[in-house]
Amino acid sequence: MLTAFTAGLLLITISELGDKTFCIAMLLAMRYPRRWVFAGVATALATMTVLSVLVGQAVSLLPKSYLHAAEVVLFLGFGGKLLYDAYRMPKSTSSDEIEAAESTLREAKFLPKRIGATYGIALQSFALTFVAEWGDRTQFATITLAAANNPIGVTVGAILGHLICAAIAVLGGRLVAGRISERTVTAIGGLLFIIFGLVAAISKT
Repeated sequence: MLTAFTAGLLLITISELGDKTFCIAMLLAMRYPRRWVFAGVATALATMTVLSVLVGQAVSLLPKSYLHAAEVVLFLGFGGKLLYDAYRMPKSTSSDEIEAAESTLREAKFLPKRIGATYGIALQSFALTFVAEWGDRTQFATITLAAANNPIGVTVGAILGHLICAAIAVLGGRLVAGRISERTVTAIGGLLFIIFGLVAAISKT
């Protein structure tokens, strides 16, 4: 359980820093009360984590040999792609992710004025975060971890990692985003994926 918790915490925390979801939370917190933005974002990320773990548990019903091979291939594949992406990135901050988040917010139809500021802000934050997180690499990482490890450990670790990133984004996102090198974070994430892939390969042989 401790291994699953650690894997979920590290992979999610590193992968989420400075990504589109992080930037959406940051920009929303600059417009609306931070506690309601955090409530919506945190609920969305926790919901996505639970759904991903459930999918992972369903996948775990497959033959163990196939499951092990898929786990190793996915982690190594994700890691290799992230390292390649990092290699091709300029040495800059996460401005591209901020621009993508700003574009998402411009296209969104905001709800606060329609259903009340408090619930509207939380619901808008939930919806934007949930949609942005769907299909993200961290979702697939959570599914993969949950398929081959203790689901409770993965769930707790992944949710904690998401909450840490959401709190950083809401409380000081602009300052942090301006100092984060997307290239460095992507490279670290790639290395973590490769490490966990190698550990999975070695531990099951």
